[in-house]
Amino acid sequence: MGLPSDTPARFAQIQEEASRRWKALWQDPRPLITVGTATCGLAQGAGEVMGAFRDAAARMGLDVQIREVGCIGHCYAEPLVTVKMPGMAPYLYSRVNPTKAELLLRYLVQDGDPFLDFVMGALQEDELMPPVWDLPRFHYEKRLILEHCGLIDPEEIHQYIAKGGYRALVRSLSLQPEEIIAELAAAGLRGRGGAGFPTARKWEICRKSPYGIPIVICNGDEGDPGAYMDRAVLESNPHQVLEGLAIAALAVGASEGYVYVRAEYPLAIRRVKKALQDASSLGLLGKDMLGSGVNLDIRLFEGSGAFVCGEETALIASIQGERGMPRPRPPFPAERGLGGRPTLVNNVKTLALVPKILENGNGSFSGIGTDSSPGTMVFSVVGKCQQPGLVEVPLGTTLRQLVFDICGGMAEEKGFKALQIGGPSGGCVPAALQDTPMDYETLQEAGAMMGSGGIVVLDEEDCMVEVARFFLEFTQGESCGKCTFCRIGTRQMLELLTRITSGKGTPEDLELLEELARDVKQGSLCNLGATAPNPVLTTLRYFREEYLAHVQEKKCPALQCRELTAYYILPERCAAGCDACVGTCPTEAIYTMRTRKKAVEQDKCVKCGECVRACPPEYRAVVRISPVTDVPLPEAPRAEKNSH
Repeated sequence: MGLPSDTPARFAQIQEEASRRWKALWQDPRPLITVGTATCGLAQGAGEVMGAFRDAAARMGLDVQIREVGCIGHCYAEPLVTVKMPGMAPYLYSRVNPTKAELLLRYLVQDGDPFLDFVMGALQEDELMPPVWDLPRFHYEKRLILEHCGLIDPEEIHQYIAKGGYRALVRSLSLQPEEIIAELAAAGLRGRGGAGFPTARKWEICRKSPYGIPIVICNGDEGDPGAYMDRAVLESNPHQVLEGLAIAALAVGASEGYVYVRAEYPLAIRRVKKALQDASSLGLLGKDMLGSGVNLDIRLFEGSGAFVCGEETALIASIQGERGMPRPRPPFPAERGLGGRPTLVNNVKTLALVPKILENGNGSFSGIGTDSSPGTMVFSVVGKCQQPGLVEVPLGTTLRQLVFDICGGMAEEKGFKALQIGGPSGGCVPAALQDTPMDYETLQEAGAMMGSGGIVVLDEEDCMVEVARFFLEFTQGESCGKCTFCRIGTRQMLELLTRITSGKGTPEDLELLEELARDVKQGSLCNLGATAPNPVLTTLRYFREEYLAHVQEKKCPALQCRELTAYYILPERCAAGCDACVGTCPTEAIYTMRTRKKAVEQDKCVKCGECVRACPPEYRAVVRISPVTDVPLPEAPRAEKNSH
């Protein structure tokens, strides 16, 4: 590309300033306190903790540095706080509240006592190398996308540059587009947004398209229930994504681009805006980047929150001011998309991996994972495990390792039943297949998909028929309605599943459900419709006995379907005079008998389960049963009722 001689010199000056600032931060004799203020932390009170540190420090007359960082992935332990004292290793504290914040200032900052009873982990760091968390879970991870998340201030560009940021972009300015694409091809990078299409091939199609000057787009429209990987990356380290997008623009010959983020992510939007402004002010983006003669104008676009806009043709329609609806392909957007021009659309995680490959060499990436699925993947793990949150692991890691070694095993000592993987359109993989490696081909063989990386852990108390109905209800509600199979087929499937979970299904309904699922999968226009039947097909494949129990026995084995369960209070366990369950019942279905014990009026009970949660654990008097197979307990005659 013929890089001007002063471009590396300009960047060297920026690096020198970044290094100076980073050294000043970590060598400052004042205590340094960092608080994780991504959305997961803020939801648990990180904002109040920040305020408590400031107020208490002022009250105690302490001179401390208090700074914000992003999410390190341990979302179950938020709010997370790191305290670095001069001459001591930085300590990580979990579940910090305003009271604990004041105690940390008093014991650690004032008295030098590290408060070890509350320490979750420690940092190993030096002046320039990235800090490393000394946490057991991190031994199983390989962090490329999340490497700096939770360690740097996402609104301070110099901290990212001090950690090696934008070096890959400067190197790319000296390469030919074919050389950049060749390095990605050698690394074997595949799209992390769902389909796993080879990234280099997509870039090459876009670069060679004859329909004008290309446009690049970062797809940050993350709509899967329980998925927040892209949001966390944009909130914690937006510059790595922008750097990847800029490299993509160089590779395909684009001079403009968009970062598409859904409007429901206000913090991500704010931090991306700040990142764009800071990168432009340093000459890393915008006109004549670092004096190289290359122009790249990147703008932020706020999406309206339609799930279907995660599909690239619907996303493009949204940017054009149209209703977000997919269009038939070909032509694919990489060939002809936004405004009729070649349009490269890549996911947040895909773009965040690009600088790592260009900076460290393709061998460092292709040596991780499996032969067909190299590299790492970020998963957001939610559900019934002990330590939900974000994890980044090499592809090929097994489901068992993810649930038990990394996420701490099952919550409340319940049995592991299944993983719903790949978002609402993913499949349910049973515990019998927990040694399945997580890569694109193997998951597809199991009937699931990698998707964007959302995982829900299910235990023995989850009804797989209800799980399928829940996810289908979501995808059906998010259907844009353009094609008949998706619009009407998913509606009919949902009606069948609702009938089955209500105890009104028939064996013929099961046959029709499976037939409809396959038709919708084959006939839908976009992947939203084509993958919507996956939860149904995989649960029919692996948990058919549960469907048969609902249809033939009118019973929900997991006791989750409301129409097929009932709540009773065991008189021998109920404590006379205990009113814990009464106040929680929204329909006043629980009454007090003359014995001062409680009973449930079945006609009023809406089966919300609040009484079970309210009953003290030492009694466990409220039980959920299947009226079909379990013997209902006798209720007190109405004449005995003594209503409050």
